Amino acid sequence: MRSRMLSWLRDWRFVAVEAAASVVSVVLFCVGLTLLPLMLITGGVLLMPEAVKALRSWSDSARLRIGRRRGEVITGTPAALSPGSSIDERLRFAFSRSAGRDALWLTVHALPVLFVSLTVVSIPLGVVSSLAVPFYWYLVPADDPLRVPYPVTSWALAATMPLIAAAYALVSWWLIPATARLLSGLSARLLTAPEVSRLAARVDALTLSRAAALDAHGAELRRIERDLHDGAQNRLVNVVMMLGIAERALETGAGDVSAPLQRAQEAAAEALAGLRRTVHDIYPPILDELGLEGALASLAGRSIVPCTLEATDIGRVPAAVESASYFVVAEALTNISKHSRATRAVVRVTREGDRLRIAVEDDGVGGAIERPGGGFAGIRRRLEAFEGAMSLDSPVGGPTSLRTELPCGS
Repeated sequence: MRSRMLSWLRDWRFVAVEAAASVVSVVLFCVGLTLLPLMLITGGVLLMPEAVKALRSWSDSARLRIGRRRGEVITGTPAALSPGSSIDERLRFAFSRSAGRDALWLTVHALPVLFVSLTVVSIPLGVVSSLAVPFYWYLVPADDPLRVPYPVTSWALAATMPLIAAAYALVSWWLIPATARLLSGLSARLLTAPEVSRLAARVDALTLSRAAALDAHGAELRRIERDLHDGAQNRLVNVVMMLGIAERALETGAGDVSAPLQRAQEAAAEALAGLRRTVHDIYPPILDELGLEGALASLAGRSIVPCTLEATDIGRVPAAVESASYFVVAEALTNISKHSRATRAVVRVTREGDRLRIAVEDDGVGGAIERPGGGFAGIRRRLEAFEGAMSLDSPVGGPTSLRTELPCGS
């Protein structure tokens, strides 16, 4: 009996929460109903993606709430709007099927759910009200008696109020769990994307991540070629020149060959160091030796700006993810040392399930933006190859916060 009572209380709380949430849905529904014709008539249709983003955020919160209630994951069609999206991409996002599904859920949640949930959640209050009637009915004017649910004008009628309270209790004992099941089932049905839509969205995401991976691979090859051409290759040319000078000096006996041989040795050492740096940037050996946590600790220790690393129990993740994470932190710390004028930086790395989250923060002057071909664009490109995400918050005056997320499932 106790477990059934606790279950009933959880159902009542769920219906009450849905009643409160439906009030918010009513506000959003009315605002959307008002703004939609204005945007279509005045040409402000480009603002619709922002409205759809707000709707998506509200529907996602409902997915989490309903998912906790049902003990399952409620998934919609994965869709996002990146800061650099084109007009066509923004319009496709605004008029997508997932946006229409969210709008349908909002309409249902704002109108029938509000009425049903408010009505049902107030039934238990009738129990309390009915039990209280015998204590004050006689204080009410005779020409305007209490009606709960019929006029109470005598002690005999007041004595029947416990029976009315029992009726309210029986109705609420059955109706509230049924309403909770109805509301959760209806919301889950409206908020869950069809399997075909999820598969299509997954194919689109994989296509985009494949394109991003190819772009990142091409950019990496160009960087390696540039490093080899501008670094090791030039130094090896110097080695050949110095050895040629030394060879001619030996053939003619016209001078000391120790100086060109010394310069050739120095150029060869510099070329070797350049090659090591290039190989190190492809996949830092320290990742194999110390793992991601140790490699990031080494990066933080070498940072020009004093840097603190906060990372515990990361464990080992796939090598490609480790390399990408190392690149993210290395690029972020390089940007901080070059442009931020910061006095300190913090790198926070956490692992939650199959997601690896990295946050790099500094107390610099801020104003950092993502430019095409810049360091942050390179970070985003590398993350998108893994279906990761990046957000940059850098108001003028600081502080700057770079947050990234990567899937790290094996």
